Amino acid sequence: MRAQPSALTRGLTLAAGLTLVLAACSSGGSGGGGSDKNGSAGLTSCSTQGKANTCNSADTRSGGTFTYTLEKNIQQWNTQDTNGNTFENGEALGVVLPSVFVPQPDFSVKLNTDLVTSATQTSASPQTVVYKINPKASWNDGTPVSADDFIYYWRTNNGKDCPPPPASDSTQTKGCLPASTAGYDRIKSITASDGGKTVTMVMSKPYSDWKGLFGAGYPLFPAHVAEKVSGATAGDAAHMTAAQMTAGWQYFQKNPPSKYATAGPYKMQEWADNDHATFVPDPKWWGARKATLQRLIFKVITDATQEPIALKNNEVQGIYPQPEVDLVNQVKDIPDVTYSIGSGLTWEHFDLNLHNPVIGKYTALRQAMFTAISIKDIMAKTVGQFDPNVKQLGNHNFVPGQAGYQDLVTASGQGSGDLTKAKQYLTDAKFTGVGTSLKTPDGKAVGPFNCRYTTGNQIRQSECQILQSDLASLGIKITIKPIGAADLGTVLAGHQYDIIVFAWVASPFPTSNAQGTWTTGSGGNYGGYSNKQVDSLIAQAIGETDAAKAANLLNQADTLMVKDAYVLPLYQKPTFLAVQKRFVNMRDNATNVGPPYNVGEWGLKK
Repeated sequence: MRAQPSALTRGLTLAAGLTLVLAACSSGGSGGGGSDKNGSAGLTSCSTQGKANTCNSADTRSGGTFTYTLEKNIQQWNTQDTNGNTFENGEALGVVLPSVFVPQPDFSVKLNTDLVTSATQTSASPQTVVYKINPKASWNDGTPVSADDFIYYWRTNNGKDCPPPPASDSTQTKGCLPASTAGYDRIKSITASDGGKTVTMVMSKPYSDWKGLFGAGYPLFPAHVAEKVSGATAGDAAHMTAAQMTAGWQYFQKNPPSKYATAGPYKMQEWADNDHATFVPDPKWWGARKATLQRLIFKVITDATQEPIALKNNEVQGIYPQPEVDLVNQVKDIPDVTYSIGSGLTWEHFDLNLHNPVIGKYTALRQAMFTAISIKDIMAKTVGQFDPNVKQLGNHNFVPGQAGYQDLVTASGQGSGDLTKAKQYLTDAKFTGVGTSLKTPDGKAVGPFNCRYTTGNQIRQSECQILQSDLASLGIKITIKPIGAADLGTVLAGHQYDIIVFAWVASPFPTSNAQGTWTTGSGGNYGGYSNKQVDSLIAQAIGETDAAKAANLLNQADTLMVKDAYVLPLYQKPTFLAVQKRFVNMRDNATNVGPPYNVGEWGLKK
């Protein structure tokens, strides 16, 4: 699962066979992308059922520059690393690095036939998958894409061949730290044939979400580059040492893809730190469709309030901010712009840091805190002002409209703002000073705690302020401490918070993301949550090929997670895409890959 800072760290994997339908747009717009009566922007029908993957489609003509906004700077370039697992990083690298399957706007996944001509499960016992790499597929330095790239990906992400750095290595210089080992830890072997163009993967245990491997928002990196910079033998990722894999891992952390061989419709021409990335069509691209834009620019604008201004002034031609009422209203007044408001696999939540000795020790304290928080009040004062259909989210693994979704939170009272019930939790657990100056049963002060959010995000600032007020009624003091927009990954991985509010942006694979986010010691489990029963249920779900049974197991785990009160889901987060009408084939993709999922098709309308 990928986290969302000022607009996202956005990753979950959907069990095999489940597909999702994007919720319909808000009513009241033009429905076809045309301007309304006063010539202002029009609301598209991109989010309606049946059109999610095709709306705004048209042929393109050569030329033009399209500038798209990133809401955070990219400080670390390895999306597979737990510190680089941010939405903006994934968007930028997805332009130039390939994936086997690509999440679509309707939450299905589509085989990337430019990379592989087929990906087929050929046996169930043992589970075996064969990938046929496109004979034309090559990195733009002429090196063929081969099984070696798959082997390198597997070995650096399985948690074994390149083990995580020891706790004493605070600078993380001695190993790989994948955001998730889900699936890769179940691979028994990967072998090459047909000159490296056929990849045969055999699993040691069944893995339901095998389509989420080798991409789906976490693309392939060129193994031959890692081999060269580490001194390893060329074309022999199977025998790289842990130290050599670490060297490759760190190289991809530190260097933007303008520095090494890539494989996409564009190549990165320039990265100006904290300002922009410039991409140009790659003449070495072998894919079925050539890029038609003359230039593609990803512009860093960390203050969302500046995005409508940049769009109006033609400094950018497309924005994908977290919607706020003033921002939406500003965009509505910009001529010749089309916009959509949708809902997808992105959800807002409060997380508690269980490494904090007081928060981690007392379940009753956490239950009381979550019960005192009024999600209804939060929504009314934030996203409800422009999306009246938003509702409290009742699950940690599924969102409404997704097969498997059940509201397992509401009945617990968490998010209700019920102060009487919240105080009763504390009184029953022998806390003192309830409502005035809260103390633990052994007399230690509870708090003050900090609530952290990314700067430039008014909604999250308001969410921390409402939490501050709600928890004051229990006798808990909250200080509000913003985070630089580019620092979310560092703050999460370093446990530099007591309470934090951000959003997960999911891919269409819930079971894999559950493993990466909730299981003991996993890369995305930043708050230190651990429940052996939850671990067991998720492990069973990961190996369950029946989608309904996998969802049932995840919901059993979810019920336990509600009781443990580690993360409080708030709401399914609205998404907002606005684009100048002269450009086509841009559409909302409310998964972890975002609108650039089809960036090679973007262009000026013919």
